[in-house]
Amino acid sequence: MKIFIVGVTGKIGFRLARILKERGDEVDGLYRQPDQAGMLASIGITGTFGDLVSTDPQQLAEAMRGSDAIVFSAGAGGAGSEMTEAIDGNGITKSIAAAKLASIKRFLLISVFPEAWRERHMDEGFEHYIMVKKRTDIELSQSGLDWIILRPSALEDKTGAGTINLGVAQIHTEVSRDDVAATLATLLHTPAVSRKILELTEGNTPIPEAVNAMTII
Repeated sequence: MKIFIVGVTGKIGFRLARILKERGDEVDGLYRQPDQAGMLASIGITGTFGDLVSTDPQQLAEAMRGSDAIVFSAGAGGAGSEMTEAIDGNGITKSIAAAKLASIKRFLLISVFPEAWRERHMDEGFEHYIMVKKRTDIELSQSGLDWIILRPSALEDKTGAGTINLGVAQIHTEVSRDDVAATLATLLHTPAVSRKILELTEGNTPIPEAVNAMTII
């Protein structure tokens, strides 16, 4: 299987790329800093140099062409409302359009719990981020593609446990980026899970078992 990752050098995207390469998949992805080429080469990936903000859907489609699936894991990372719109908003819109131009049906999107940090008083920028993510969830769900929207809870850099809770509704807690990446890799290889919004937290169910359970809901 060939996978194109938008955000391949990000904290989740790079973990996913490494897992996929280790299991024998072909991986490509968009990176925008020249020095990131060495990072990708360290795990056997060439990558595609380009800036998601400035590229257009046709250019992105040419980069994606031949892939079996797209994973969108890029994010502005708190760089301000303008960049949130450009990456978390318009970046997804472009990627959906590019997938259609390249005749790629499978599209996995990393999103966010709608109620993330609702118990806290978050700033205006975070509220805008939540609004943008909700808008793009709707856009992908209405795209006609073979989509999955994965909503991980608060992300941590600790070593993954290999066990999770996964379902259509979960309580917002925490989850390691390792386990998010491993869940994505398993979902990519489980085509029976399709057109579902899934929420992901830390838990006690082995990842393959948790993903397999989503084939019957």
